[in-house]
Amino acid sequence: MTEALAPEARTVKNTITADGPEARASLAPELMTWDSKARRVVTLYVPLACFVLILLFPFYWMAVTSFKPNAELYDYKTYNPFWISSPTLDHIYKLLFETAYPRWLWTTMLVAIASTFLSLFASVLAAYAIQRLRFRGSQYVGLAIYLAYLVPPSILFIPLATMVFQLGLFDTPFALILTYPTFLVPFCTWLLIGYFKSIPYELEECALIDGATRLQILTQITLPLAVPGLISAGIFSFTLSWNEFIYALAFIQSSESKTVPVAILTELVSGDVYQWGALMAGSLLGSLPVAIFYSFFVDYYVSSLTGAVKE
Repeated sequence: MTEALAPEARTVKNTITADGPEARASLAPELMTWDSKARRVVTLYVPLACFVLILLFPFYWMAVTSFKPNAELYDYKTYNPFWISSPTLDHIYKLLFETAYPRWLWTTMLVAIASTFLSLFASVLAAYAIQRLRFRGSQYVGLAIYLAYLVPPSILFIPLATMVFQLGLFDTPFALILTYPTFLVPFCTWLLIGYFKSIPYELEECALIDGATRLQILTQITLPLAVPGLISAGIFSFTLSWNEFIYALAFIQSSESKTVPVAILTELVSGDVYQWGALMAGSLLGSLPVAIFYSFFVDYYVSSLTGAVKE
């Protein structure tokens, strides 16, 4: 058996046998350290690098395309497609001063903020009633609300379009503000139900004994403790409202009232000619408000995923 071993293995074996337990104790940490470092690289750093590359590459490509002149955009044989030789601001200038992009951005911001606050208001009342009032069948009501979120928007926008026409809201931002909660409220309600459930009910029982009403308990006790959950639901609502496409395409017709996702696709494409520089500049500038919004509230968003007040 010993003769069949490789020379390196015989050397290690002879060293361990000759030097005794001290040699084994000194050799084990080295093997363990090498093994832990290699395992950490393979299981953590390599997947993390791939994830970051896949996640950030679209933003890098948008930024590169936004500052490239047209000569570099269409001549990959002469110029490097992943780098800029002669940066230019022509595309951004054209987007901001030769189109209605500032108006599109303002409309998108107005619709997203208004629909988010409206959805949060309705979701807070619904989630608190389902979780705290404890009426018969409350669990089934919560499940039914969540199932309503799974209904595809392509099915809902046909009856919603009829209501928008009958109310005279077609081609106005109010059409989007009133229709976006149809898919925002169900998910936000389901999310807040789980968060309200993690808040100890004993706090509300003590307030009831002291004579507080349900409205006072909701506004003065439950909501201050549920701020991370509210921010998490608000981030979700704001992001979906900002990026929504089907309802904005169906309910808005005039150019000045369009939102950013619809406008950059319908107004910056002339027939089969795509203005790639302006398109990418519009997409990049349109993604900045959402990124800034996330950066301010990311701590609250993470804390909402780990639960609320512990008993």
